[in-house]
Amino acid sequence: MERSEAYYFSAAFSCAFLVSCLLFSAVNRQQRSPYMDEAFHVPQAQAYCEGRFKQWDPMITTLPGLYLVSVGIVKPAAWLFGWSGSVVCSTGMLRFINLLFSLGNFYLLYLLFCRNHHKKADVGVHLKDI
Repeated sequence: MERSEAYYFSAAFSCAFLVSCLLFSAVNRQQRSPYMDEAFHVPQAQAYCEGRFKQWDPMITTLPGLYLVSVGIVKPAAWLFGWSGSVVCSTGMLRFINLLFSLGNFYLLYLLFCRNHHKKADVGVHLKDI
């Protein structure tokens, strides 16, 4: 990664993080309780947070990966920061995990863009040599 490219990526990543945090904050202020499909997913994630891994809501058709990752992130953070039980698996905290995933997706999209961009640049160089 070139130095200027690193600066651009850092600026874009920071902007994406800022916008995501602002949206996260606005949604959590306006809608504290679960909405839409969160009515199914939040209780399921909270059950996993409490260690009830055999409990499953039959209305959920997705795999439990996000719940397991959420527990894997939230529980150590709660222990590290000394958070109480009401904060640990709250709707807001579970939404925050999705914010972290959105940043991970931003980085993955950047990597895909770089990969495609560099392939096109390599093809252009080879076509000129012919």
